[in-house]
Amino acid sequence: MAKQQIRMGKLGKPKGRALDPVAQAEVLSLLGDEPRTADLLIEHLHKIQDYYGHITAHHLAALAAEMKLSQAEVFEVASFYHHFDVVKEGQTPPPPLTVRVCESLSCALAGSAGLIKSLTEGLGPDVRVQTVPCVGRCAQAPLAVVGQRPIDHADLPAVQQTIEQRNTDPVIGAYIGLAEYTAAGGYQLYRDCLAGRHTAEALIATMENSGLRGLGGAGFPVGRKWRIVAEQAGPRLIAVNIDESEPGTFKDRHYLERDPHRFLEGMLLAAWAVGVAQAYIYLRDEYAGCRQILQREIRLLQECGLYPLPEIHLRRGAGAYICGEESAMIASIEGKRGLPRLRPPFVAQVGLFGQPTLVQNMESFYWVRELIERGPAWFAGHGRNGRQGLRSFSISGRVNKPGVHLAPAGITVRQLIAEYCDGMQDGHEFYGYFPGGAAGGMLPASLGDLPLDFDTLNPHGCFIGSAAIIVFSRHDRARDLALNAMQFFAEESCGQCTPCRVGAIKAADLMAKAEWDQSLLSELAGVMSDASICGLGQAAPNPLRGAMKYFPQEFTSAQEVEHERN
Repeated sequence: MAKQQIRMGKLGKPKGRALDPVAQAEVLSLLGDEPRTADLLIEHLHKIQDYYGHITAHHLAALAAEMKLSQAEVFEVASFYHHFDVVKEGQTPPPPLTVRVCESLSCALAGSAGLIKSLTEGLGPDVRVQTVPCVGRCAQAPLAVVGQRPIDHADLPAVQQTIEQRNTDPVIGAYIGLAEYTAAGGYQLYRDCLAGRHTAEALIATMENSGLRGLGGAGFPVGRKWRIVAEQAGPRLIAVNIDESEPGTFKDRHYLERDPHRFLEGMLLAAWAVGVAQAYIYLRDEYAGCRQILQREIRLLQECGLYPLPEIHLRRGAGAYICGEESAMIASIEGKRGLPRLRPPFVAQVGLFGQPTLVQNMESFYWVRELIERGPAWFAGHGRNGRQGLRSFSISGRVNKPGVHLAPAGITVRQLIAEYCDGMQDGHEFYGYFPGGAAGGMLPASLGDLPLDFDTLNPHGCFIGSAAIIVFSRHDRARDLALNAMQFFAEESCGQCTPCRVGAIKAADLMAKAEWDQSLLSELAGVMSDASICGLGQAAPNPLRGAMKYFPQEFTSAQEVEHERN
């Protein structure tokens, strides 16, 4: 190479890390003949992480050269996501096996602190015990993950046995595959649309009339979103958000593990109605079993040759709660750090790769076929307390029967506990609940008769979001749970804006003290809510405010040391 083609540093050496031939060969072998486009950076980083258990600086440099990206860009992306173990020169790589233990709300209620202690003391030096935020299996708390294999209701013997058996693959249970789904009438509606028996306008109008709102948390009307995107100049794209990492939420995984084609057909119907040629499915990395199911079933759907399909791309998250925010998810699909952006422009107008993009939660697509076949009146015919529709509630905590429960919109948490969850656990009295995961705030048992639906909780400083209900009892302290939530937000802040990045850390420090400076915390909560760029920083103070407003008994001088639990 001629000298003028090499950018030289002050010491007469090429800028950036020198390429290591061994690392280059290893990266080349892992990538094979796959494209080197920039949007695949995170996918290629996963290949290195999966194979070696970590990513060295030499691998990053080799990957940058192979993809014709700057080393700085590759490093900043790799270091942004929690699931990439970047090992700098001189550092010791992590042990060959990692056991991840969830420490978020539901698992904390189920004793994850004791589990973490027992695993740290009981497992050998060749195993790393790593505390992690919610992994989306809250109904099976406490939860440990050995490699990619989740251990429900985990304890030390179960984890040791899994390690001894070297059984680190994901768990895949029975589900409705392509043949079974098609035999039961699946994809007939999609075929009818392709054959001209329905019009795009009719499908969009049906979705509008159904009253279905987005089920990822924001609750924007689905039909209206379809129409907005359809009215934009093409090409148009779909981005499916399955990064459900809100503590307490696991409904999307529940449905994917049982009936993946109902979701896929709904996505295809939306693509046909809106006029989309490419669809991107963004799946959180913790859902390794779901990823294998989708890889298999999408391949079978493509290979069967029965239906003209849009291009379908399955993309893998890398452990970043912020990527549940739609613009951060789009950035991640593009191979970048998951940083939210200010709006306008809205993603329906300028989204993925700069094109108009229909961003929808997985469950929103899951109901499309049902709504069109049964008609909008069927969905609207359900509901309680003046509300309409159905909701999938992810329920965890101190109840006898946690899990995903499909119930009428507007049902109350007391009704959910009694009618769907077989009541509270023995010895536990209902004390309070999170109506919408960690971000949705918390409410006391005295407000347990509020209808659970969009907009009904707003006057009380809460929201339903993705309907993640976490129930706690008088054995628990609301202030401890609020601290757990704030520590989660502090860890998961993308760091882009100061109110969230600094505010969440400062709030967690103040909340960890024996006595809360409630005036200062209230002021800090106001700054975070008013000045943060996205919903993470804006909603992070909700549990803090709820604890101070609805559980004042926990802050009286007589109860500072020990809360009355019975």
